[in-house]
Amino acid sequence: MSASTPANNYIAGQAALPVEHRGLLTVAVMGASIIQILDSTIANVAIPHMQSSLGATIDSVTWVLTSYILASAVAMPAAGWLSDRVGSRRLFLLAVAGFIVTSMLCGIATSLTQMVLFRILQGICAAFIGPLSQTILLDINPPEKAPRAMQVWGMGIMIAPIFGPMIGGWLTESYNWRWVFYINLPIGIPTLALLWWLLPSRPVTERKLDVFGFAMLALGLASLQLMLDRGQHEDWFESWEIIIELGVAIAAFWMFAIHSMTTKKPLFDPNMITNGNFLTALMFGSLIGLMMYGIFALLPPMLQNIYGYTVFDTGALLAPRGIGILIGMVVAGRLVTFLDIRWIIFSGFSLVALSMWLMTGWAIEMGAWHFITVGLLQGFGMGVTFMPTNVIAFSTLPLSVRTDASSLLYLARSLGGSLGISISVTMLTRSMQINHEELGSRITSSSFDVIDPSTADRFGVLGDAVMRVLDLEVNRQAAMIAYLSDFQLMFYMVLAFLPLVLLIKPVKPEVGPPQHLPD
Repeated sequence: MSASTPANNYIAGQAALPVEHRGLLTVAVMGASIIQILDSTIANVAIPHMQSSLGATIDSVTWVLTSYILASAVAMPAAGWLSDRVGSRRLFLLAVAGFIVTSMLCGIATSLTQMVLFRILQGICAAFIGPLSQTILLDINPPEKAPRAMQVWGMGIMIAPIFGPMIGGWLTESYNWRWVFYINLPIGIPTLALLWWLLPSRPVTERKLDVFGFAMLALGLASLQLMLDRGQHEDWFESWEIIIELGVAIAAFWMFAIHSMTTKKPLFDPNMITNGNFLTALMFGSLIGLMMYGIFALLPPMLQNIYGYTVFDTGALLAPRGIGILIGMVVAGRLVTFLDIRWIIFSGFSLVALSMWLMTGWAIEMGAWHFITVGLLQGFGMGVTFMPTNVIAFSTLPLSVRTDASSLLYLARSLGGSLGISISVTMLTRSMQINHEELGSRITSSSFDVIDPSTADRFGVLGDAVMRVLDLEVNRQAAMIAYLSDFQLMFYMVLAFLPLVLLIKPVKPEVGPPQHLPD
């Protein structure tokens, strides 16, 4: 198979890496992306079952999730360098094959040590699948079809996390928690075969790794992810562990920034780091990750604990959000050809803000239709913003830095997701405690006609039962107020990001002479 190098300029009507069966290759690339994204959320619901099967404690079993996140974050910045050194085709095939094998190993693990080790290896493979899948779809499509390629890619990236917990819950209840990992095999093996047959490659180039820069960035990312993942469990800055992790992250990021500005060959191209459109896309990407994962950390427990829905019903109520994302991406794909991209992004985030504002008015007694309509609206807004954000990220970058740019954009969404989960869970927990205390202090003898709470202990078992019911209702009301406070916070976050649209400079892809390497 011949290897052609993408030119640094965009060629109208010509893909950087032309292929014969582009549609079939797109299906294969999306198959790899979907199993990788699913594994970021599908295993969460199986954690209690893993705990008993692997003989782990409540604290230690969370490393099944933490190890995957840490490994993926640390390895992701090296995707561009490895792609240049070994070739994008070889790296993607190795990553997909490694992900399939490690998924099988996770399924047959018999101890927590084995599971954590295999999840680390799986996370490393996942770190390369995400950025490379986006780069491949951009490379095999001509510039004018880039929005359509990002629309297809975004459908898998945005929808897979929505259905991951529902699929994981169904597999765990119907079969076994090990099928959460085995499910990757029937999808991954045909995908790997198609990729082996059709996937082209960028050429191998002699690119030196900035070892110090990569080490500092990896250390900073690992410390930050560890802090975000364990902060709530360790009571945040009441723990020396969290303080040390924050200090290490700040120091490592600072040294990485100074080193990148002073070294001759930094880890990332300086022109990419100083590109206004790309930096704006990074910020919007982090917001999308924050909103998507933050909301999905809140809604399932809210629907189950406050409204009493089953796991299956919860998944069904979250499904319209995925439908909205699909519709939004299709609409954005049409609008981007004739409408200013800034208006599309602004409108999308405005719809997300509107949906968050509507969620702040939810009541503790409410029908399912409210969840469905708001979910459709919110999903539509996210779908409208996702594809244009990816388009502006690459619109003014040379083709040679696509993989590096994809890895940073992917990393921004991942960090935004981790931050969203940490913020939402922390705010929820603390608000529940404060609200419980405030609501409990307002319960007096005039609150009940049947019994005085201050004298309930005189009624023995009946009094205890009344107080338990009362405490449960106070907890329920306190939790509801806490959820609404989280929605309000996210509403203000979206509003704060909206002015960033003014920083975007829409440009058309450049047209220049094609450059090819000899076969």
